[in-house]
Amino acid sequence: MVMLLTCKNDEGEALFFGTSAEMCGEGDAINGVVRRNGRGTNAHCRMAKRSEMAEPRIADRSTKAERDALRERLLAAGASRRVIKDEMMRRWGLRPRSAWRYAHGLTQAALAARYNARFAPDGTAPMSGSRVAAYERWPRRGERPSVQYLVRVAELFDTGLDQVVDGDDLARMPDSDRRALCHQGAPASQAEECEAVSGPASGHNTYGDWEETGVPGDRDNLQEVVVMAAHEGSEHAEQAERRDIGEATLAQLRADVERLSLEHMTGDPFQVFQDMRRVRQRIWDVLDRRLWPRDQTELYFLLSVLHVLMAAAANGLGNRQAAEELVRTGWAYATAIDHRGLMGHLRLELANIVFWLRPRGSLELARTGLAYLSDGQGAAQLHLRHGRAAARLGDAHTARRAITAAHEARDRRYSDDVLEIGGEFGLSRATEHFLAGATLLELPGQDARTEAIGELRQAADLYAAGPGTGEDHYDGYVTCTNIDLATALLRDGELEHAAAVLEPVLLLTPDKRIEAVLRRIQRMRPELSGQIYAGQPLAASLDERLEAFSAQTIVGELGGGSV
Repeated sequence: MVMLLTCKNDEGEALFFGTSAEMCGEGDAINGVVRRNGRGTNAHCRMAKRSEMAEPRIADRSTKAERDALRERLLAAGASRRVIKDEMMRRWGLRPRSAWRYAHGLTQAALAARYNARFAPDGTAPMSGSRVAAYERWPRRGERPSVQYLVRVAELFDTGLDQVVDGDDLARMPDSDRRALCHQGAPASQAEECEAVSGPASGHNTYGDWEETGVPGDRDNLQEVVVMAAHEGSEHAEQAERRDIGEATLAQLRADVERLSLEHMTGDPFQVFQDMRRVRQRIWDVLDRRLWPRDQTELYFLLSVLHVLMAAAANGLGNRQAAEELVRTGWAYATAIDHRGLMGHLRLELANIVFWLRPRGSLELARTGLAYLSDGQGAAQLHLRHGRAAARLGDAHTARRAITAAHEARDRRYSDDVLEIGGEFGLSRATEHFLAGATLLELPGQDARTEAIGELRQAADLYAAGPGTGEDHYDGYVTCTNIDLATALLRDGELEHAAAVLEPVLLLTPDKRIEAVLRRIQRMRPELSGQIYAGQPLAASLDERLEAFSAQTIVGELGGGSV
């Protein structure tokens, strides 16, 4: 069994660090006394399995207020900074470098400023708050600190080198750094013992001895510098080639996102939303592993797609503010990987979310979305959203032009990895006619209404026939098509026909009565109470049923909506 050892003398001072094989060599460790080649020492060793020490500590679960209160209370009682550090580690599971910083009451930026003032008086400022943060997060994430940094930060904290590293650090750092820690941290009286642990002197410094901002320029050291550069490259490559995720895991996560995109079209909205959260958490957990750049790009892509889906679901469940926030989160991931197709879809989703309350905002979002996505099904949806917002604002010319542009964009062949997800990201022919009809319904006049009825009837027929090859139909749009068609028919005086079209809508279970459905019913009900239907029992009965329908919905159960 390979053991990781931290050896201290009788006074508790660190002598050296290493594995049992490095320290004990041909000898053995008996009763806590290390023997090498027959020579004994009073070094007492505490041992742990490498696998145990490699486990990261619990994440920081303290608050600033808690840390400040503990520090002030212990200082008032006469405790040393080390005692405060140890108590913070015990109480909150902190790593040593962050615990020391908290014990001194320093932010990461403040520690970086002290470092630069002490070790870079020339003003070069090699340290920053973000770099301190990266060093504190290592080895689970972040960046491995150099031995020189560890030595210097120990000096800043007025403590020993062994106090700013722990088992997690030792288990993950390369052997060269452990040897450097031996040279830097061992008392002179133990130099011979350190040499035995680290191997014979090589005649040159260890990697950590070089200045962080440069290397010696003496030509006598030319070979050392060249060899050093090669070794440093090997060490970095060793870290770079590590990959804690397999192709099967990535494929499964993509399959989960594709499945959710399809389930969003026909499933229980709230149940699907909960499943989306679970998959998102799995992706977040995977991002904490060591990944190759292409893996992180794929995961960011999936997260952005997932946030589009979650935003659409949240909007359907009546929580517009949450939906907008989810879009902004998805935008951050899409921007990080510079995925313009996703940016276009995120603009599209946000344009849909804000349409009812901010039609001018919807108009602008759809317009700017076309700068990211100008061809294919996604672009067609953006044109139609742009046209509907223009129609709501009374601009009939722009609305009609947008419908024509949508058909043209749809006919221009385009494919990307977003469209391959399917479900929410595609545009069926039925939905294209529905969105065109919804746009024309916003316009005044008999001609526009007649055109709207034609588009909506064609959409209803295509929905009834089922999805075509490569298409998916969204239940919400099927329902909204019937409501919009009934609204247009009511305006045309076709009460009985409108009532027949609404019958399937009134049979919907509460979990399918989403925000878009309620919005349209709210708009339609005044048609039934207008002068044209005054005193007609069918109109009164239909209005009563619609009122009862709107009172029992998933939106109402969740406390959302502003219908």
